[in-house]
Amino acid sequence: MKRPPLLTASNLAKAFGSDPLFQELSFGLEAGEQLGLIGPNGTGKSTLLKILVGLEPPDEGEVIATKGLVIAYVAQAEAFTPGQTAKEHLSQALPHLEEAELEALMSSAGFTRFDQPLEALSGGYKKRLQILKALGLGPDLLLLDEPTNHLDLEGIFWLEATLKGAAFAYAMVSHDRAFLEAVCHRIIELGHHFEKGYFEVRGGYQAYLAQKADYLDDLERRGQAMKSKSRREEEWLKRGPKARTTKARFRIEEAGRLREELARIKSLRREKPKLGIDFEHTLREGKKLLDVYNLGLNLGERELFSGIKFKLGPGQRLGLMGPNGSGKSSLMKLLMGRGEPTSGSVKTANDLHVVYFDQDREQLDLSLSLKETICPEGDAVVYRGKSIHVITWAKRFLFPPDQLEQPVSTLSGGERARALIARLMLQPADLLLLDEPTNDLDIPALEVLEESLLEFPGAIVMVSHDRFLLEQVATGFLALDGRGGHGMFVSLEHWQEWAFSAKAPAPKAGGAGKSAKGNSLSIKRNFFFFNFWMTCRHKQ
Repeated sequence: MKRPPLLTASNLAKAFGSDPLFQELSFGLEAGEQLGLIGPNGTGKSTLLKILVGLEPPDEGEVIATKGLVIAYVAQAEAFTPGQTAKEHLSQALPHLEEAELEALMSSAGFTRFDQPLEALSGGYKKRLQILKALGLGPDLLLLDEPTNHLDLEGIFWLEATLKGAAFAYAMVSHDRAFLEAVCHRIIELGHHFEKGYFEVRGGYQAYLAQKADYLDDLERRGQAMKSKSRREEEWLKRGPKARTTKARFRIEEAGRLREELARIKSLRREKPKLGIDFEHTLREGKKLLDVYNLGLNLGERELFSGIKFKLGPGQRLGLMGPNGSGKSSLMKLLMGRGEPTSGSVKTANDLHVVYFDQDREQLDLSLSLKETICPEGDAVVYRGKSIHVITWAKRFLFPPDQLEQPVSTLSGGERARALIARLMLQPADLLLLDEPTNDLDIPALEVLEESLLEFPGAIVMVSHDRFLLEQVATGFLALDGRGGHGMFVSLEHWQEWAFSAKAPAPKAGGAGKSAKGNSLSIKRNFFFFNFWMTCRHKQ
């Protein structure tokens, strides 16, 4: 039985300059909604959320909400006022909650200190605070724009548990495919080439993939049949019948309709431009590229990790995981020879070529133009021994020619990621060290990145919170627990048993069993506080 809509979008249209984002877009959000909104960057997903919540007007159409509907919105990023503690900030946003309720709410999201200054919070905990502010409003409908950005895996699991137990409806923009599969039961892909302006599937992300494949196959069959019919009508028109009978006029109109329908099907079937990621390899021969032995690092009096051992050769791809602040980026820098470990060693093959992608894009000079960034000298780059003009090189990374003089400082997060990849691809590599390469990339770009990493013949160490990509690419996993312990795993499922079960056997690592128990107790405590808070969240 179909539930009544909480909110209805009717014939929405929005353009960015002369380029339409979407037109005549109509759909409803129902009670109990669990919607994932996807599509390539630039299709207007974030803009659509802002229109639904009332932060931006549509060029045409309207949004109709049921009377008294409470909508909460979590933006991609939020500017926090310095000088406040996390608790003070939350109290100011949610004055109807008492102190015990505020602390229970914060505990549910993993906060162990309530007096921490906002400036001291990691990006992940600032994101958790954003989400808590929205939850504390007691919404009927929660709209979230890229909610897993900056969250570590523990934070993502917390958000998944929160949404799975939610009494409210929600809709979100996300490129996190594992997250979409876990919490969404309806997927809408935006695209003005679709008949309704979007493609809809009732089901999770895996159902979307299956139905989208069937849809494209059906389009192929329809296109072939329509092409034959259209050819016959075109031949009839060329004969130029003299009689303008009703039947003849109908055939003329039908031929025109067939042309339009065939053009639309071709548009849907046409391969969209893809990101041209293909890291160059040095063609080095040899079985051992990297040998890490008893590696440890302290940060002041705090031990980040110790006793880490692993070896990597060609074709081996290590996924590196752990909570924010557990030392993942510090470990990556030790692997590339930056800094000195507290203990142990990192040995590399002679003349090893390493390419490093840093999560903060600090390798990019924001004062340079895009052209200067991706083509440091002249008007051409040399890739795999061939000279390629900068315009052709830019198009490979989906940059139009008129964007080449644009300063890097004005680029979006996804554009900066593509610019950095474009520059790094010019360096032949034996070992790729990738620190959060998936941040800000849309799903089509993620799919291309996966393919390129699978085809790269060298070794890879990759930090990522994208479970879908990790499952596809990594041949093994190293997890840091944030308390000095670590574990080596053959699968994400094996890691989850260690990270979230007090009874799971300790893996190969000092202190891992103790850390596993601590993680389990932390998760249980968070669920207890969340359930407690859910009973009083509507208190005004």
